Amino acid sequence: MLPAELAAFVRAALPPPPLAVLEVGAGAGELAAALRELGYTVTAIDPAAEPDTGVEPVALRDVQGGFDAAVAIVSLHHVEPLAESCARLAEVLGAGARLVIDELDAAMFDERAASWWLAQRRALGAEDDHDQAPAEMVAGLREHVAPWNDVAAALAPAFAFGEPVRGPYLYRWKLGPELRDAEEAAIAAGSLPATGARVIAVRRG
Repeated sequence: MLPAELAAFVRAALPPPPLAVLEVGAGAGELAAALRELGYTVTAIDPAAEPDTGVEPVALRDVQGGFDAAVAIVSLHHVEPLAESCARLAEVLGAGARLVIDELDAAMFDERAASWWLAQRRALGAEDDHDQAPAEMVAGLREHVAPWNDVAAALAPAFAFGEPVRGPYLYRWKLGPELRDAEEAAIAAGSLPATGARVIAVRRG
């Protein structure tokens, strides 16, 4: 399910349609479908795309064509090879094109975040995560997911952007929108890190 606040962030960050938009790591295609309804022409790609989702099974480094903007929702940290793929992203975007980024920053995901997330999963009655220790979860995530600083370094040669806007992310990971307020409150109180990172980058000329 596409969170309403995420859809609002993306729509506010994009110029108005008509516009040719590339979505990187589109998953089941919910965001691409929502953008198409608004009048955007969307090419949605994901190497693990399922049939009948409107998403093409294409890796970022192999994408073809030219686009006016791009959107990457919790996807760039999975891209491999990262530098080569980000260079290809720059090649298919024109000068001044916006790249709208929503990320999980693995460097911010610590044992406090893991403990909170596991507690929420238990409260929801989930059984698949009960035996996982917070330290083990943190180590596993950081082993397999590129932190924001690595993503930023791969984008920096071709894109201009500032520091990310930090915020909640954990509620979107097998939890639910009803936990967003609780996560935000914990971040505000200093008991949870802000694991989400949002950036609007611009393709340099």
